[in-house]
Amino acid sequence: MGPYSNSKLSAFENCPKQFEFRYILKVPTETESVEAFVGRRAHEVLERLYHHVARHRKPPSLGQVLDRFHKDWRFHWHDSVEIVREEWTLEHYQELGERCLENYYRAYYPFDRGETIAIEEMLQLRLDPDGRYLARGVVDRIVRSGPGAYEIHDYKTGNYLPPQKRLDSDRQLALYQIGLEQLYDDVDSVDLVWHYLAHNRTLRSRREPEDLDRLKAKTIALIDRIEATSSYEAKPGPLCRWCEYRGMCPEARLPKPLEEPPPPEDWLAPPPERLPAAAAREPLPRAERPIRPRSIRPGGEQLQLL
Repeated sequence: MGPYSNSKLSAFENCPKQFEFRYILKVPTETESVEAFVGRRAHEVLERLYHHVARHRKPPSLGQVLDRFHKDWRFHWHDSVEIVREEWTLEHYQELGERCLENYYRAYYPFDRGETIAIEEMLQLRLDPDGRYLARGVVDRIVRSGPGAYEIHDYKTGNYLPPQKRLDSDRQLALYQIGLEQLYDDVDSVDLVWHYLAHNRTLRSRREPEDLDRLKAKTIALIDRIEATSSYEAKPGPLCRWCEYRGMCPEARLPKPLEEPPPPEDWLAPPPERLPAAAAREPLPRAERPIRPRSIRPGGEQLQLL
């Protein structure tokens, strides 16, 4: 039984057929949604920003941050990026990426709140004492805000802004907390922090030990269900339009745009209003390949933003 990520667990809950295509049959895909594309670019730039601050002890300018976003966009762009929502143009998504980064930059400059101890950190965790049930996930950023006080930060580039009740039951960051407590010996408190960049909102939640115990039990039960499953039934619905396997799934349902609800919270959707027009852009030639550092701990690879 290999480690389960929150994405893997969610795929089974949302559509077992998608789970089968992705994790059992491992069907390769070449397409990428523009929502995922923008989210990855924004995460990469924020990762570079904190590495720049760690190395140079001062932040880059906002202009440098946006310039890196455009360079990464040009380098990574490919013809298989799909825009499902025909009512929004590519320019909308570029402008939304700029907006997310500018909101965060202006809210957190000069990026000195707490001690950033890890960026894009892979956490492994045990759900049971014997280590039979394992999970893992990549945390956007881990911060030590004081002796024994930690924060787990997650960047959201989507338009969905959840109610506090939903955050208080969120599984992903709570699993990360379990992994954090197993990794560090001095953890007294953990704040779970979501940055909803398009809204310029920061939301927080906390878990008590009994909450984490319940989460472990529920996750173990879900893993048992997955391991016992031999027939993977499709759950056709509005989200089929964003599924990378919709072309091969006979049960995929592709409703008209006006009939569909917003995509799930971890997918990017532009705000309903049109964003301010950005300055004219140059063509999109290939740019220099960016480096992807994974740790900010002492001895780990450090990186300049530019």
